[in-house]
Amino acid sequence: MKRVWKSWLKDSTFLYCVIYTIVTIVNSIAYLAAGTYYDPSGNWHEIDRALIVLIGVMAYEMAVKIPVRNTLVRMLVTYVPTMMLCFFYVCLTGFREPLATSAYRDIFINYTGLFFIISIAAVIFEKKRGRQLHSV
Repeated sequence: MKRVWKSWLKDSTFLYCVIYTIVTIVNSIAYLAAGTYYDPSGNWHEIDRALIVLIGVMAYEMAVKIPVRNTLVRMLVTYVPTMMLCFFYVCLTGFREPLATSAYRDIFINYTGLFFIISIAAVIFEKKRGRQLHSV
């Protein structure tokens, strides 16, 4: 277990904490700027955010660790199952409370946009370094 912690779990946990903190702060600032001084969705909203960030960190780990040399194929192999997992999670939240009519569109746009921004950054970084990302 110590080897797993040092090899990838430690970095993933740190990444998760940083992203979750940043997203929560940005969300809070957006609410405050709009004049809302409390989260209307309450604690469930925090749990939803935590699980979606977890899916994103899983996607990152998959993209880095999958032993596929072609970057585009590796990104697609990562994107499809994690996007499906996001849709499944949105479906599950529908059992808890009624979904907004745009719930699936919203998660698609948000997740896809962020995924492709990070993918483009990874490709640029990869080309700048002049080599393919290694599978670890």
